[in-house]
Amino acid sequence: MPRPPCPRRIDGRPPADYFKPAGIPLRQLEEVELAPEEWEALRLADVEQLYRAEAAERMDVSRQTFDRIVRKARAKVAGALLNGQALRLQRVEPRP
Repeated sequence: MPRPPCPRRIDGRPPADYFKPAGIPLRQLEEVELAPEEWEALRLADVEQLYRAEAAERMDVSRQTFDRIVRKARAKVAGALLNGQALRLQRVEPRP
């Protein structure tokens, strides 16, 4: 049985829930779902341009875990762009 995932610190919030190709109704598109830790990793790595170690520290994960999260997120975003899919951003669930 795998370990339960550790909670990640998510500081940013996306401005929208969906990004999709223009001119195609959302109901006709396949969706790719981006988890909150994935869009936060993209924000830290690509928008704020932090080094992996600093970005991992800000998310309270190891550098290796951060690297795995950001690689997975980039693959999802690239696939959605290249295949004309909608990108759905999951909402952040409040911590108890």
